[in-house]
Amino acid sequence: MELAHSLLLNEEALAQIAEAKRPVFIFEWLRFLDKVLVAANKVDVKEKQKKLVEQLTELISSSSGPPTRKLLAKNLATLYSIGDTFTVFQTLDKCNDVVRSKDDTSSYLPTKLTAVACIGAFYEKMGRMLGSSFPETVSNLLKALKNAESQGRSEILLSLQKILNGLGGAAASCHRDIYKNARSGLTDRSMAVRCAVGKCLLELQKESVFMWTTELENLATLCFKALEGSNYGVRVAVSKLLGTVMATALTPKQAAVMRQNVKRANLEEVLELLATGFLRGGSGFLRSGGEMLKGGGSVSREVRVGVTQAYVVFVTTLGGQWLERNFATFLTHVLELISHPRATQSHVEAVYSRRCVSFILRATVGSILGEKAQIAAAKEVCQAIAKQMKTVESVVNDANNDKSGAADVSASQHVMVCALQELGSLVQSLSATASPLLQEPAIGLLETVTSVLLHPSMAARLGAAWCMRCIAVALPYQLTPLMDSCAERINSLKTSPEAVTGYSFAMAALLGSVHQCPLGIPHAKGKMVVSIAEDLLRTASQNSRLSLQRTQAGWLLLGALMSLGPSVVRYHLPKMLLLWRNVFPRSLKELEAEKARGDSFTWQVTLEGRAGALCAMRCFVAHCPELLTEDVIRRLMTPIECAMLMLSHIPSVIKAYGAQLKASAAMVRLRLYDILALLPPKTYEGSFNALLRELVAEFTLTDNSANTTTSLLRSLCHCDDSVLLGSWLQETDHKSIEDQVSSERAYVPNNLFCILLH
Repeated sequence: MELAHSLLLNEEALAQIAEAKRPVFIFEWLRFLDKVLVAANKVDVKEKQKKLVEQLTELISSSSGPPTRKLLAKNLATLYSIGDTFTVFQTLDKCNDVVRSKDDTSSYLPTKLTAVACIGAFYEKMGRMLGSSFPETVSNLLKALKNAESQGRSEILLSLQKILNGLGGAAASCHRDIYKNARSGLTDRSMAVRCAVGKCLLELQKESVFMWTTELENLATLCFKALEGSNYGVRVAVSKLLGTVMATALTPKQAAVMRQNVKRANLEEVLELLATGFLRGGSGFLRSGGEMLKGGGSVSREVRVGVTQAYVVFVTTLGGQWLERNFATFLTHVLELISHPRATQSHVEAVYSRRCVSFILRATVGSILGEKAQIAAAKEVCQAIAKQMKTVESVVNDANNDKSGAADVSASQHVMVCALQELGSLVQSLSATASPLLQEPAIGLLETVTSVLLHPSMAARLGAAWCMRCIAVALPYQLTPLMDSCAERINSLKTSPEAVTGYSFAMAALLGSVHQCPLGIPHAKGKMVVSIAEDLLRTASQNSRLSLQRTQAGWLLLGALMSLGPSVVRYHLPKMLLLWRNVFPRSLKELEAEKARGDSFTWQVTLEGRAGALCAMRCFVAHCPELLTEDVIRRLMTPIECAMLMLSHIPSVIKAYGAQLKASAAMVRLRLYDILALLPPKTYEGSFNALLRELVAEFTLTDNSANTTTSLLRSLCHCDDSVLLGSWLQETDHKSIEDQVSSERAYVPNNLFCILLH
């Protein structure tokens, strides 16, 4: 390959090597030329320019692949920009002749693609020096675009993007023609073409006033349609186009406005257009301003994720000062998205819509605002939470509330989750600077967050618990007082299901944050937690109205206790082993007897209790490896083996008592597999046969009536294998929302519940 390292192509060396290796030799020469041309002496370049141009233009017809094509075009353009430009129009004409050619055979396609790439590179590098020829070139490319196949369409559109970039406003006479021909490609069957159109139109909008004035609504509709069935690359390109055009419509360049007397869009109109895509997708618009959207099916996940990314591009393009001035309006708008019935038509859709709204807030508020502005934003979010909570309290306290009241409570839970997650993230990122937020009585941040622990929705209570954890991590001196407050409230409000779950969630979250707090907590707090958990489990059967909540809360607290590590858990281990043993049937006979009694509700309580016990075991194994002696493992295996025995009987239980037990049964299975993944396989090798039968049933979905989709697959995959599951997306900025359009991740994540314990 050293023979390829010369300014001119070594034709003698090329002729001597095998035919199959010649493309590699040429590619290596082009790579060397790309590096050396910009550093070479201009006199040397001009001396050899004629020969070099001949060699490079001959390669246009050599059926080059994409990498070679790209380098060839770049080198030709660089050569003319450094050396003489006498023959540039001649070379440009040759490329145009190739593009005009009627030869549509597949063997001639690489030649056409290379010529198109060279045209784009010439205009991008030399710009207005080629200005006189651009109308003919653009017309030639647009004619070719109409009859080109997907590769050709993509390359032509990228070339048009480069022409627009090089010429700027000088190409204004062709802007409408390019727009009319390119826009239909947004719904092309080829994803590469959609990406290329997005990039081309993004370049076009810089100088084309009509795109963000008269064509704004039409372009938005096309972008929403482009996102349907899209891949990640298309979503990034189209969302960048949509967000940038919306931002430009709101704050256009002064020069562009001066040139044309145009009507500017206002913030309400722009946000309404984006909201239409989020809530309705590409099915069109209601033209009356402010009117609520009605009817129609749900929006595809691809469209919603793409519009979510467009919101972020829109705000980041406008900048931090704009967001600071308009934060109240923007926050209200974003929270209205998640409270809209169209965003939450099913539980799964509601979870993913919440992810999208949380992503919008975190990627804007958390990324482009300064410290002072973030404190102001936290106050606004806190006020929004307090306002929602007042609405909920008025509905709950109204004895005559109707279906609309219930709908308000249901919608508020989604607003609460997103607002509390953002408030928690803001406080945690502000760290000690967040102290004024807690100290100012007028803000009442702690009181507001604590009030949500009594919200009728479990999701809102979990969100409040997460927010309290963030407060404790940011301000460690608050940890012990908050724990004492939660303990006191659990004891004083034992008869309220919401209080039992809400304050136990908060205490579990605070326990999970101890390892992040350098001050820690007093040693006696572990004993207090065990006492509360034992009391909840002991009294669970005394009141059927509270059985489920007390069972869940008791086991959750014990699981959270395990995160304090062996120094605390060691003293409570004998008691824990006894509790774990007693929660499962000890023999097949006991299991059969258990199946013959009870009803759907008692089985739900039983399954939730066993899932909680397994979760606590899993936390013990994960956080206290020093305590895993042979004797402890042996005693742990007794309830685990009972759980494996119970798994084979779950389908018959669900068949007998109803499909409403599927979710609880799925949690039992998930928690069991979770703890087995942490234990050495040797400890349960005697159960391999039974376990294998269950795993085969899981993968093949043998018993559909009992199976609910849960997955540990990504976490258990080797890093080299996880690429098959789209692991590269985990390295992008959009991973938290892109997961929902991956089929492997198409299940409802129990993320808040798990985060509390880690």
